[in-house]
Amino acid sequence: MSRKEKKNLIRILCALGAFIVIFTVDKIIGLDGVFESKYGWLFPFALYLVVYFAIGYDVLWKAVRNIAHGQVFDENFLMCVATLGAFALAIYRGVTGQEIEGFDEACAVLLFYQVGEWFQSYATGKSRKSISSLMDIRPDYANVKRGGGVQTVDPSEVKIDEVIVVNPGEKIPLDGVVISGASTLDTKALTGESLPRDVGCGEEVISGCVNLTSQIEVRVEKEFYDSTVSKILDLVENASSQKSKAENFITKFAKFYTPTVVAIAIILAIVPSLVTSDWSTWIYRALSFLVVSCPCALVISIPLSFFAGLGAASKQGILIKGSNYLEKFNGANIFVFDKTGTLTKGNFAVSEIAPASDADEILRLAAIAEQNSNHPIARSIVSSYGKDIESGYTLTNVAGEGVIARQGNDVILCGNDKLMRNNGIDFTAANGIGTVVYVAHNGSFVGSVLISDEVKPESKEVVGKLNGMGCKTVMLTGDNEAIAGSVASELGLTGYKASLMPQNKVEEVENMLQAKRAKDVLCFVGDGINDAPVLMRSDVGIAMGGVGSDAAIEASDIVLMQDDLHGLPLAKRIAKKTMGIVFQNIAFSLVVKVAILILSAFGIANMWIAVFGDVGVAVLAILNAMRCMSVRKA
Repeated sequence: MSRKEKKNLIRILCALGAFIVIFTVDKIIGLDGVFESKYGWLFPFALYLVVYFAIGYDVLWKAVRNIAHGQVFDENFLMCVATLGAFALAIYRGVTGQEIEGFDEACAVLLFYQVGEWFQSYATGKSRKSISSLMDIRPDYANVKRGGGVQTVDPSEVKIDEVIVVNPGEKIPLDGVVISGASTLDTKALTGESLPRDVGCGEEVISGCVNLTSQIEVRVEKEFYDSTVSKILDLVENASSQKSKAENFITKFAKFYTPTVVAIAIILAIVPSLVTSDWSTWIYRALSFLVVSCPCALVISIPLSFFAGLGAASKQGILIKGSNYLEKFNGANIFVFDKTGTLTKGNFAVSEIAPASDADEILRLAAIAEQNSNHPIARSIVSSYGKDIESGYTLTNVAGEGVIARQGNDVILCGNDKLMRNNGIDFTAANGIGTVVYVAHNGSFVGSVLISDEVKPESKEVVGKLNGMGCKTVMLTGDNEAIAGSVASELGLTGYKASLMPQNKVEEVENMLQAKRAKDVLCFVGDGINDAPVLMRSDVGIAMGGVGSDAAIEASDIVLMQDDLHGLPLAKRIAKKTMGIVFQNIAFSLVVKVAILILSAFGIANMWIAVFGDVGVAVLAILNAMRCMSVRKA
């Protein structure tokens, strides 16, 4: 709770205590009879007026200030007209010798209005805390090595390829690569992941993480404006500007609603009074009508519901660029996945060696041939062998076929089936799903190595959850039919398209967008690096592992900060709960308000019930909106 909220709460409690004492005594002994005079009503008037100004001086000031700026019809104006009108009506009754009515109700209206405002402030602050925690990632300075020493400068002054020193407890100010030292990083503010990450020389680090254990030196690879922390801060700061249809509806609704009810209240006060000559009764009803007509519950709770939903998502490492995308994602029922780096890890690994009895020898020979290659498949073979590799071989790359390694009379062939056939090697074809590397030694076939992209451990579970929600799950990949079919079958996808070039993915998404029903929402889930065109074209673009990826933050509508697909069903649940609460608040507020408006017009509901219709409904709607923050990982 902020200092301002504490101060305001104390004011409310003091005013509430004073009001309860005055109200109780007034109802028991009648304060207007304390002084036997026709002006005895001035005593309760004075007491209630002190409470009124103590609790409502800021509302009165806001109303005056807004009117001066041309903003007449807002909740402050309605509160002032209703409460000052109630005071004026009570004074009129006192002067004319009628029973005093209105002082206590005028105070109660402002008092409980302030209670509702405090709840709004507290709820907003609580939901904002999840989002504002991301703002704590902003680095204050950078320690840069210059001129034989270390200078402390603003991060925006550091250039690419300069070296910065990050001490334990400091935030990493810029993206780069560790060139000295090893440490443990706290990435929770960025990814929502509580487990720290170990880094050493040659590993990339991103701005916004906190260095926990040891000093490290980092070579800067991006200037501050282009760094991860800068892009994330820009995304968070602009999220509130992307409003949902529900928020835009409420804004437009309030714009026309408030002047309309003011006009109706004026008619209600004047027309029946001209007919019955009972001005005080109909003015009182009109004032009650004004109190209950205040659109606080809608104007406050709807944006707050979305804000709380965005906060709940960011707390789980899911950045949603605006409430419009949260609203749209609630209806998402078609999920199109890129394969490599999204459903799979994107790193090739040796999955099978045949014959298995000669696995070590096959890997040794293959590693000799592939030792100088930077191709991912070659790297996976060398990594799988994991031992010292014999040198001295002359390595010849045969385009489209493989590698020939020679050392004297010792010849190793390592490549595809074309390399084997073109060199007259009688080999045994492998039938596994993936990339097959055949190995021959001195003219004889030795065996084969099957290289496959590893499926992420959570992919099958997440696809199953999405299928269980009635969603269609489709994979687009550049891999061949056999590999694509195998992955699709393993994960339980409802469909797939194989052998696609990057431009073909855009065409496929375009076709799916044209074929879908009007109410369907298509989401594309990719790694955010080479899928930017598809991310931007889909109804909702979702980037996986967005931290450190420029394209992810630029092109997508939702960024899953962790490289974890579990964020998809979690974001779906957050969106569903948020939209459910939004519609609950709209329906509840309108039904209760309309009912009390009608009762007030017919004199059945007094101003106390009107207070509940305004403040009570607003408080209940605000408390309901706060439930958006309770969504947790399954």
